[in-house]
Amino acid sequence: MDVETIYKEAGALLEGHFILSSGNHSNRYLQSAKVLEDPRRAEKLATELAKQIDQSGLEVDTVCAPALGGVLAGYELARALGVRSIFVERKGGEMELRRGFEVLPGEKVLICEDIITTGGSAMEAAQVIKSLGGEVVGFAALANRGFCRRVGTEGEPRPECKLPSDKPFFALADFEFAMYSPEECPMCKKGSTAIKPGSRGN
Repeated sequence: MDVETIYKEAGALLEGHFILSSGNHSNRYLQSAKVLEDPRRAEKLATELAKQIDQSGLEVDTVCAPALGGVLAGYELARALGVRSIFVERKGGEMELRRGFEVLPGEKVLICEDIITTGGSAMEAAQVIKSLGGEVVGFAALANRGFCRRVGTEGEPRPECKLPSDKPFFALADFEFAMYSPEECPMCKKGSTAIKPGSRGN
């Protein structure tokens, strides 16, 4: 599957001058909401991701996504796997499981995001599941920004990766973009103004 082409055709691979959730700047940005607005495309991507997980033999009872960005991806992946879908959301700055969702002791939970950069939000979701007695068995995302090593690829994760090395990470493709601190950003030095797209910025 040519995931980059799918993102481009959906208008989801943006080029410009962007502020990432980390505060760093980049000339490219992935907007997975644009990919997932088409249910047929979302189903196609999730089915491909589910194949990887099924082939690995990983046992999954439930898919949990961090809101807001991971909710659609998590739901479609759960549907493709034939398991339950839940999500955690922020309240007062902290991730919580709300809306009547419950996690049973020992329940095997896969954490799913639309995009994983360092895995910070995914790890917040994982901590919630663990605190409720669930077992986090792995992580998944439609796209990997290249900081963490996904199943089927070689090399070491970058130091910024927050995902645990003893749990599998499944993703459809790697997107490695140049990133700069605001002080070193060449686009800023040329007078360009950065914008902050995404769920936390607009």
